[in-house]
Amino acid sequence: MAKVIVIGAAGHIGTYLIPMLVENGYETIAITRKMSKPYEDAPAWHKVKRVFMDRDKDIDFIEKIKEMNPDIIVDLVNFNIEDTKKIVEGFQDTGLSHYLYCSSCWAHGMAETIPFNPDDLRKEPLDSYGKDKFASEMYLKEQYYKNGFPATIIMPGQISGPGWTIINPWGNTSMRVFQDIADGKEISLPNFGQEILHHVHGYDVAQVFFKAITHRNQALGESFDAEAATHITLYGFAKHLYEYFGNKPKIKFLPWQEWCEYEGNTEECEHTYYHIARSGVFSIEKTKRLLEYQPKYSCIETIDLAVKSYIDRKLITVTCK
Repeated sequence: MAKVIVIGAAGHIGTYLIPMLVENGYETIAITRKMSKPYEDAPAWHKVKRVFMDRDKDIDFIEKIKEMNPDIIVDLVNFNIEDTKKIVEGFQDTGLSHYLYCSSCWAHGMAETIPFNPDDLRKEPLDSYGKDKFASEMYLKEQYYKNGFPATIIMPGQISGPGWTIINPWGNTSMRVFQDIADGKEISLPNFGQEILHHVHGYDVAQVFFKAITHRNQALGESFDAEAATHITLYGFAKHLYEYFGNKPKIKFLPWQEWCEYEGNTEECEHTYYHIARSGVFSIEKTKRLLEYQPKYSCIETIDLAVKSYIDRKLITVTCK
């Protein structure tokens, strides 16, 4: 069976991808900077080979990976176009049969038409993170068509699930709005609450990577969105949470500047801006058609699992009524 190296293996995606690979017979090497625990334990994590390396600090990072002689590389923590170029230059004309690059929905800018086109070559990302991801996408496309470098690009939405911080109905990561809703208090949303969020379970993102590996011929040179089947508006998210906690919705709306004053945290307001300015809809039709992808979790199910995890970890206090 093929040898797979997963870079950034213990994060949101790798937590679920490593068991998929190990359980299906792939010789799997999990690369992390330290002995990080996955978000959910599984028997496969006690069998997989762990290697500790830091691409930012280890000047021989590429050479060490080459010495492992991988057939497939899944790169989950590449945030710099220069690191993408090092991978391509290091593995061009080697035995590497597939390089899977984790991009992001943030590579898209503001929506013009919806759904977003996963093959759009004219994206206009809003921040440096998205611009770097898009630069890597374009470079990998060029290298595939010019030199046959075996790349696939996968663009996750807002990866969510139990154990980590999810985007809230304000479009940021403040815990205050969760607690206010749990307490039955009134909240305010920016604008009319119609901007869209894109929660997708880490399992389903991992599933897209795994499906791309098993559908290599269909995946080479392609870009795929990794999303749930549906998305949710800020308003729909807030309303669902009130119902989840058994409270009557108390939702008001404020113009952007007034809402930022209400939120009160400049950093969180900026976080909200970048999420809602890119509001749009992503289609998984191509992912389903070429990779036979079927999401396991809806966005609502993913949100509920994350909120339950918050309660279990006492990040949200629920009072008996």
